[in-house]
Amino acid sequence: MSFRIPLPALLLLAAVSNPVAAQTAPTFGDVYGYFTTDAQYEAWYTLASQLRRNFDDICGDTFCEGDYSNIQSLGYRCSVEQTSGKIGRCLWLFAGSYEDIDPATGRFIVQKQFWRCRTPLVPGTTIDALLTALAGDEPLYAPLPGSATTIYDGLVDCL
Repeated sequence: MSFRIPLPALLLLAAVSNPVAAQTAPTFGDVYGYFTTDAQYEAWYTLASQLRRNFDDICGDTFCEGDYSNIQSLGYRCSVEQTSGKIGRCLWLFAGSYEDIDPATGRFIVQKQFWRCRTPLVPGTTIDALLTALAGDEPLYAPLPGSATTIYDGLVDCL
């Protein structure tokens, strides 16, 4: 006589007998997969818009002097652990170029550059804490949660 245990029962038995194996690794995704309220979405869109405006306001006097005078923000992104809201990483992406004209051919010679600027977050920072700390007209200069460091400080090290 043979005795068979259904697969779901075997998996449950394995999880109960070995709780470490039953734990799942964190699952990270984009902020849009974590947000559940209109207020969170609105805060995120406002933050992204204000960061771009803050950068555009200072670019010509700071980061956009020199070879790459036309640096453009491509977007601000964060990865978020989908159950806890803890941020894995936030990046601000930029692109820039400078162009010369070949006098013999009239063709453009383009030098391009891309930057992935990491936001210097304290480990364990949640997306809701970030949105609260950076609410306002000048999030580029606002202290990040749990520190005196700002997103601007991260750009200085990156650009």
